[in-house]
Parts: sequence; C-alpha cells; structure tokens
Amino acid sequence: MSVKDHIAQAVDRLADDLEALSRLIHDTPELAYEEVKAAGWLCDFLGKQGFKVEAGVAGVETAFRATIETGDGPTVAILCEYDALPGIGHACGHNAIAAAGAGAGGALAAVRGQLPPGRIVVLGTPAEEGGGGKIRLIRGGVFAGVDAAMMVHGFDRWSPHMDLLGIVRVTFEFTGKAAHASADPWEGVNALDAVIQTFNNVSMLRQQVRPEARIHGIVTHGGAAPNIIPEFAACTFYVRAPRLDDMWALHKRVIACGEGAARATGATLRIVENENAYEPMRRNDTLLGLYRANLAALGVAEAPEIRERAGSSDIGNVSQVVPAIQPMFKIAPDGTPIHSRDFEAAAVTPLARQGICAAATAMAMTSYDLLADPALVARARAEFDAARP
Repeated sequence: MSVKDHIAQAVDRLADDLEALSRLIHDTPELAYEEVKAAGWLCDFLGKQGFKVEAGVAGVETAFRATIETGDGPTVAILCEYDALPGIGHACGHNAIAAAGAGAGGALAAVRGQLPPGRIVVLGTPAEEGGGGKIRLIRGGVFAGVDAAMMVHGFDRWSPHMDLLGIVRVTFEFTGKAAHASADPWEGVNALDAVIQTFNNVSMLRQQVRPEARIHGIVTHGGAAPNIIPEFAACTFYVRAPRLDDMWALHKRVIACGEGAARATGATLRIVENENAYEPMRRNDTLLGLYRANLAALGVAEAPEIRERAGSSDIGNVSQVVPAIQPMFKIAPDGTPIHSRDFEAAAVTPLARQGICAAATAMAMTSYDLLADPALVARARAEFDAARP
C-alpha cells in the first residue's frame, strides 16, 4: 500500500472523532476571539495525535500551533477556523473547517514514520468573521518560515477556487443635538438624518462603481425614542473590491458620502476605521493542481470554479505572504445559501461528515506531495513571486 492509502485509512479511522469534534464546536458557537472551548478541543485532539501543541501563539489567546517534525524539509501549514457568526451560529460552517483541518493533521501524524523530511503545522486561526485573526498571526510572525498554506471552506458544492474580494470596514458616528421631536424640532440636529443621508449617498454611488465591487452597510444605532431628535446615530459599511487599489479608492468615495451627509445635516462626524483590512485571494495553480488531483483520486467530482458569488476572508492576507489555497468543499445541498440558518443546520449532517473526511484526506495527501517533492514547493513559490503586483 502507498502512503496515500494509509492516509485515507487514517482519516477513515478518525471519522467518528472528527464528526464529534465538528458537532461540539457547532453546538457551542463562540464569537471572534471568544473561542476558548473550540480552541481547547482542537488542541486536545491534536495533542492526542502526537502533535506538539502551543496555545496562545502571537499573543492571541484562542490561536494555536500544533507541529510534527520529521527532519529538514518544507514547512506546510494547514489552517483551522472555528469562530461563529452573531445570532446564527455556525452558518459559515467553521465547525466543519476546523474538523477537516484537524483531520488532515491527524492523518499525517498517523503516517509520521512514512513522511519525508519536513514539518506539518496545524494552525488555529480565530476570529475570521471580522476580527482578522490571521492578520494578527501574520504580524506576530506565525507564518514566517511557512512554505505553503492551505485550508478548505464549506459550501454547497466542491469547487477548487473562489476569488475573494478585499474588504475594508468603516463606521460613521454622527453627533447632533437632542430636542423634542414635536414641540421644538427646530432646536435639534438630527444625527439619524445624517445616517439616512449617508445610505442615500452610497445608493447613488453604487450606480458608478464596477460590477464586481460591493458596498453594504447596517445602522448600528438609530436613536433612543421617536419623540427625541436623535443626538447620536451610527452606521457601519463594508467596502469590497477584487484589487486593493480599487478597494481603497472606493473606500475614499464612501468616506465622502458620510462627510457630505454630516455637512448637509449639521451633525459632527467621527470616522472609525478598522485596521484589519482583508486582502484579495492570490491564486496559486501549483497548489491547486496538487489538491485537485488528490480530490479526483478520491472520486470527488468538482463543480466549475465559482465566479458569480464572492466573499472576503483573511485567508486572502495569508495568500499575500505565502503560497496558499482555500478550495470549497461540499457540506450542504446544492443551492443552500451560506450565512443562512439552512446552512447552519447542514453543517452537522451526514453530508457534512462526508465532506470533512474527503477534504481532510485531500489536504493530507497534498501536504505529503509537498514534503515528498520540494521542487513542487519551489514551483509554488516561483508562481507566487511572479504574481506579485
């Protein structure tokens, strides 16, 4: 039997444990940087597989690094996510991402004696949902020395690659002047009017942006009572584009929308920037080709690459510093929208278990390929360097 046969058998043996781990995380949703239980369960699992586990890496309490070393060779990182969404839990399927990453690591640990020289690192990356956990790990040096990184993301189909948009977040806080909304409205300065005008300005701006760009926002504070002119109101917008320069140019135009609303209403404006901008995903066909070949060998049929639906993630930032991939793996029925309650329910079904095991096996096999042939690592790096802007 080949090493890859032994990897597949190892995942089969771990399948019940991986499903249980996925369900534990799913049924105990924890928000960004609060994933204490999820991180602990993952560390315990990997420790039992023989990994050396370090908790709280880069000063991030719920991040971890689990390592097995077999000698001097390439370093391959397999990433886990495990934070939940506010209100709707694991509607992004991060429980399945975590189980697949842990499963890939566990399978490689099971064949440790057959691995070529190198290092396998399973990284726990918290706070993907807006918190920029991977950005903090990049800044903390966690990706220094990593030759290739990979993770998978749950979806309603198997697809090798999804273009990810860069995203920057901006909050507008408007301060006006309170007054009785009926008796003395002329004495007030309506901060909520400034928020509404900002949305109107952004709506007009959308007519003049490229079709692949996205601008969307919510009102985070709209006032205290209808009979009080709101003295404070706030809103948050996400600005997305496939190129960083386009994203920052559009961000500047959205800022102008808020500034114009403040001038029109007489409210004062405080702009709160988010320092963790998510960068677009840099494609790496060398790594994708290896992963796809292993997936095909498992009998998994891929759907076409996803072009019509695009999100954002801090894996994009990782792909800007090391060669990286994030294929999509099927955990939900066709047509199930991500970030929905249906997707949250699908993330612990038998279909999700199948996806977790297949994705874990493909990632473990791809990691083995990279350790076995350092020339592939060099090719991935050359492709990465050639794609630098």
